[in-house]
Amino acid sequence: MPRPITLFTGQWADLPLETLAKKTSAWGFDGLELACWGDHFDVDKALEKDAYLKEKRNLLAKYNLKCFAISTHLVGQCVCDDPIDDRHKSILSPQLWGDGKPEGVRQRCAEEMKKTAKAAKLFGVDVVNGFTGSSVWAKFYFFPPTSQKDIDAGYRDFAARWVPILDVFKSQGVRFALEVHPTEIAYDLITAHRALEAVKDHPAFGFNFDPSHFIHQFVEPLAFVEEFPTRIFHCHVKDSRVQLTGRNSILGSHLDFGDPRRGWDFVSPGRGAVKWDPIIRAFNRIGYKGPLSIEWEDSGMDRDWGAPEALAMIRKQDFSASAVAFDAAFAKA
Repeated sequence: MPRPITLFTGQWADLPLETLAKKTSAWGFDGLELACWGDHFDVDKALEKDAYLKEKRNLLAKYNLKCFAISTHLVGQCVCDDPIDDRHKSILSPQLWGDGKPEGVRQRCAEEMKKTAKAAKLFGVDVVNGFTGSSVWAKFYFFPPTSQKDIDAGYRDFAARWVPILDVFKSQGVRFALEVHPTEIAYDLITAHRALEAVKDHPAFGFNFDPSHFIHQFVEPLAFVEEFPTRIFHCHVKDSRVQLTGRNSILGSHLDFGDPRRGWDFVSPGRGAVKWDPIIRAFNRIGYKGPLSIEWEDSGMDRDWGAPEALAMIRKQDFSASAVAFDAAFAKA
């Protein structure tokens, strides 16, 4: 049975949700992964008014769309980040930013994450995707010298801040899926193991598998699927391309996305280095039946053209495992 294909609305939050729902329905998407910004999903309103949730459900149903996950990357990022600065102010509501004092921002965002788990339960979804932030990411290049004591302290900080959040998720029957990503507490296989160890394999903590973030790190996406078969709660269909010329680097060279001088960039799914056939086969082996959610980013392509092309690509790539052995027909009766 084919997996549902959804569109993550995070990069489309400039559009009213109904406008986007109408578009995605016409393109043939099965659903939307609602971002908790723009007018797409408001956690406070979801907790305050039953009518708000009914309105969202009715809107999706009007366009024959479903929702399997909501996403709160912006708030989650601020739970652990150090430093907290004007970059974070730009992605937070005035209520969460408050007076901007870093620890206050972290605490308010932690409480918002707990509320998001409760809102997800009320809305009828059991996965919340997002980021965790990291107090050690700024130290990822070890000069001035960073000791393992410093790194261990960062993982303890992550656990201290996130275990109470994860406990609320567990109580609601909702799981948190960290998008493994540079700037997060986990950005490759080794740090993903370290994050799991820090929270003592908390049952509410797992991963939103997005292979695009592995490509420019030269990490094998398939290895991640095979190493964490029970912890993949969600999947983003996203792609990236390495563009090293001998003059740039995988660190981005302080250039904006879309600048052709960058050493790597995101491109529309199917146009980069991600190989979906082996990933789908691995999903079949581990029993992942969740959505394939297109997170569309390509600075060089019109999104209204690219999103339906990406949908057609992944629809062709998705298939079920065989129910028979191919050579069984050769056997004698």
